[in-house]
Amino acid sequence: MAKINEKQVSVLKKLLRYIRNYMPLIVLSLLFAAVSAILTLYVPILTGRAIDCIVGAGNVDFAGIFEIIRIMVIVILLTAAAQWFMNICNNRITYQVVRDMRMDAFSKIEILPLKYLDAHSHGELVSRVIADADQVADGLLMGFTQLFTGIITIVGTLVFMVSIQYKIALVVICITPVSLFVASFIAKRTFTMFQLQSEARGEQTALIEEMISGQKVVQAFGREEKVLNQFDEINDKLKGYSLKATFFSSLTNPCTRFVNSLVYTGVGIFGAVTAVLGGISVGQLASFLSYANQYTKPFNEISGVITELQNALACAGRILELIEETPQAPEDADAVRLQDAKGSVDLEHVDFSYTKDQHLIEDFNLNVRPGQRVAIVGPTGCGKTTLINLLMRFYDVDGGCIRVDGKDINHLTRKSLRSSYGMVLQETWLREGTILENIRMGAKDADREAVIEAAKASHAHSFIKRLPNGYDTVITEEGGGLSQGQKQLLCIARVMLSLPPMLILDEATSSIDTRTEIKIQNAFAAMMKGRTSFIVAHRLSTIKEADIILVMKDGHILEQGSHKTLLAQNGFYAALYNSQFIQSE
Repeated sequence: MAKINEKQVSVLKKLLRYIRNYMPLIVLSLLFAAVSAILTLYVPILTGRAIDCIVGAGNVDFAGIFEIIRIMVIVILLTAAAQWFMNICNNRITYQVVRDMRMDAFSKIEILPLKYLDAHSHGELVSRVIADADQVADGLLMGFTQLFTGIITIVGTLVFMVSIQYKIALVVICITPVSLFVASFIAKRTFTMFQLQSEARGEQTALIEEMISGQKVVQAFGREEKVLNQFDEINDKLKGYSLKATFFSSLTNPCTRFVNSLVYTGVGIFGAVTAVLGGISVGQLASFLSYANQYTKPFNEISGVITELQNALACAGRILELIEETPQAPEDADAVRLQDAKGSVDLEHVDFSYTKDQHLIEDFNLNVRPGQRVAIVGPTGCGKTTLINLLMRFYDVDGGCIRVDGKDINHLTRKSLRSSYGMVLQETWLREGTILENIRMGAKDADREAVIEAAKASHAHSFIKRLPNGYDTVITEEGGGLSQGQKQLLCIARVMLSLPPMLILDEATSSIDTRTEIKIQNAFAAMMKGRTSFIVAHRLSTIKEADIILVMKDGHILEQGSHKTLLAQNGFYAALYNSQFIQSE
């Protein structure tokens, strides 16, 4: 239980750093809360005075009552105005704090190392930024709205009660700790359940996101029932945590109301005896009973606030964990921009592994001259795509170094390094927008004619013309009604438009029919002239013209040379090649 308290305090301190940025609004909110509470507490005094104006039958001070009513109307209107302004301040504080947290979380995602994103479910990260942030907003909004006024009401009520009759006020003060103890006892047990509920909600969001994005795969392999069972399991777990969290939180209100009823009863009995003995007037007793009710009401509200804050703190903790994740290694202070890259790439004694206990690339050496076409082949898992990730610095090497134009890429800015490469991957990436905008992503200043020429070079122009609005057709990030091959053609057109000094083609034509592939290979050949190119391919027919073919196995270069040289060696490459073409030949 102590650990939970420590974690709550830690999260609360971090949350307060965000809240402190809006100190002027907090001061205004506190000011309006104080005005609202004090004016609200002044109403029972006016009510008591009005009662005292009714001395007996036929002896009523109507002039005095009407004057009190006039003052009461003014006080009520001022109270309403103060509460309205307080709510405006609280809303602004809450949603600006949540906006800042979301911005920090999203900004952190952009600079997190790729290994973190590979190791965490994307749906779970989405749940933190969206759902958890909403829960924080709900908790903060209730906290700011009711906590300030509640505390001021409690303090103000005690002051007014003491000013009327301090002995009766002592009865209230003595019973108050019981209410605080009950609320604290329940709150400690509520936080754990809300934390587990938040984690289960993130797990559920991750499964839904994975199911929607991979629906075709699920249906193709008949995994619907298994996925449904998995969802039911998570759903039941979420239901259990939610019921327990709701159960514990729902205990707070009735328990504190019971204690508050004891307060009201004690004030009524002790106050009635005092009034009979002449210690206070009937009007003052009425004011006292009203104060007793107002005094206990904030405890009920604060109990509800504490429950919501438990949920808010649990969710805030998950967002803050993301915000505080270690980002990718920062760029060196003396990092320079790579400009007009010539295309020489050298890998010197490179070591890399995704996990410390499983080595992948060891003592890897490679020298590529400007304009050379380097093909990388080998069995699945040999390190082909890993090598591409290292060249782009999506991952940093564990040992050795990679140089571009003689400069260590660790001393180059990531943006300039990556913009010097043009990538076409097996997995296509499009964003919501027009076809024109998607092609122009790599060259934002390109005009429409240049985009059309790039589309023609990639053989995408013909199918684009058949779309309802041609180049102005809007597609979704999943590509809408486009086939996988058409989406890949758009990605190829994007690279052909930007024409960077170095190219990376990772199974770039894997989803394209053979006839179109032959045409695109010719276009690639023209595009690769004078450009350093790295080509990852399983179909060895596409790399015959490469200057260097690297045959990789278990993270090492097994063989190296041209197509003819490697066939003459009759080694691993020859076996791979013959396994693909011996029957057709």
